[in-house]
Amino acid sequence: MAALANWSFAPLPPFAPTIFPNIQLWNVSDGLGLEYQVEVSWPFEWTSQEAEVSALAMYVLDGNALGMTAAEALKRRGPVEFAQPDTVVVAIGYPLTDTVYSPQRNIDFRPPLPKGSEPNPDDPPSGAEDFIVFLEDVLRPFVRDTLFPNVNFTRDALYGHSFGGLFSIYALLTRPDLFDTFITASPAIFWNNGSILDEVGRLQKIDTSGEKSKPAFAIGYGSLEQFPIKRRTETQEDFEFRKSIIETFKMTDNCNELYKRILGNPKLRDVVLKEYEGQDHFGVGASALTDGIDYFLDW
Repeated sequence: MAALANWSFAPLPPFAPTIFPNIQLWNVSDGLGLEYQVEVSWPFEWTSQEAEVSALAMYVLDGNALGMTAAEALKRRGPVEFAQPDTVVVAIGYPLTDTVYSPQRNIDFRPPLPKGSEPNPDDPPSGAEDFIVFLEDVLRPFVRDTLFPNVNFTRDALYGHSFGGLFSIYALLTRPDLFDTFITASPAIFWNNGSILDEVGRLQKIDTSGEKSKPAFAIGYGSLEQFPIKRRTETQEDFEFRKSIIETFKMTDNCNELYKRILGNPKLRDVVLKEYEGQDHFGVGASALTDGIDYFLDW
């Protein structure tokens, strides 16, 4: 068991190498009730974690759902991407509970409310700042210094989908030095009446003169997220109900507005926006992830 400060990393039983090679999972705990499930995947070609190479790292939120997708996508694309750099995937998830999402997820990905806003007493507290500290001061040192002490990590990326996408935007606006590339897919911009859009100006005020390079930013969303179509087996009544809920999220409008407000920002080296035709909210999670890998590697 490895430990950083008050955090412990307890390894879970490894997969058989004939099933999922070069993948390991840990239960990560601060000893005070906060727990994560972290999955790390490294290239097929590495026969040991002691490899002395240069590599990239991609940090994927909602690791329970998307970690294996990212790991396999990177490993399997090698035969057709001949110059692909070695890349480690670090997926951050949560121990399984009897609910779809861990309650901690809603805390970690929740930005602070803008100054002057009245918090809803029924809402969980904001944990985005604490989660940034966890990524920077706990998880990244564990990956770099403990798991791969001889690897020279040259660039890191952050991928977030849905509420995790909202966190990716917040991290970009407040800590653009944290990652080389930020990727947001179907972000929950509607949160708090779209207040994150008014935070874009914060990026202008951050001094990035000492950074080696400005970050890149990718935004993706599905065409069916705001404008759904009736399913073959869906009644008209059910479709109208589903549509009335989905439309309130204004995914197309919000992503395009974010792109418009951040495009040309001198603190960024690149910004791209992509609509996934025929994709709904959950389909975009995987599609934008594999595209995000291409975007991250292709610099």
